Amino acid sequence: MAHSDFRTPRVHVDASLAAEVTVTFDRDQSNYLLNVLRLEAGADVLVFNGRDGEWRGQLHVASRKSAELIDLKASRPQPKDPDLLYLFAPLKHARLDYMVQKAVEMGVGRMKPVITQHTQASRVNIERMRANVIEAAEQCGVLHVPQVEDEEKLDKLLARFARDEPGRRLIFCDEGENSTNPWPVLSALPRGPLAVLLGPEGGFSEAERTTLHALPFVTIIPLGPRILRADTAAVAALTVVQAALGDW
Repeated sequence: MAHSDFRTPRVHVDASLAAEVTVTFDRDQSNYLLNVLRLEAGADVLVFNGRDGEWRGQLHVASRKSAELIDLKASRPQPKDPDLLYLFAPLKHARLDYMVQKAVEMGVGRMKPVITQHTQASRVNIERMRANVIEAAEQCGVLHVPQVEDEEKLDKLLARFARDEPGRRLIFCDEGENSTNPWPVLSALPRGPLAVLLGPEGGFSEAERTTLHALPFVTIIPLGPRILRADTAAVAALTVVQAALGDW
């Protein structure tokens, strides 16, 4: 697998990428490249869009506030999209930003906020989450840009899950489990499409836990002997799932 170049500036763009394409950066991107990084004409810049792989080109300065990328050459091919769905109760502001960024780094393919009975965040800023996804992908060399889906109440999600996600197993990280080691449960599962569900800072309600334990497509795992903050639990859960059943 080709490794990412972390020394060259890297920018996510919406445009299709190919050898004959000229990429026009938007105003914010141009300002970042020209005035923050102080790049000069001819400097190397990497671009990706989540579809066409990564491309390297030379910076062309159209004006003090406008930049383009020319002479594109393929740098890394687009890998297969990861098929890991991350479901989580949204947190507040900075902790949610951190959680979203770490989910990108951990190889999540899609992420979706889930509203539970004890969810404390009153509003979910989907556009802010999408911006954090792109920033994390730019910074850590990821070529796939995870989808951020609209929030949904947990009961509605569970009611349609088997129909809309056929064959996908839902890994429920339950802080109420008596055991502490998730590995035996995960290592016994067959490989296939997965979703990981993590609850809010106040945990799941007893009614939600009862419902989840009764569903045939749900597998229950603990996350160790200690109580973890929700953002820490996200990293722990995605790590163990990727190690046992994912692309590690």
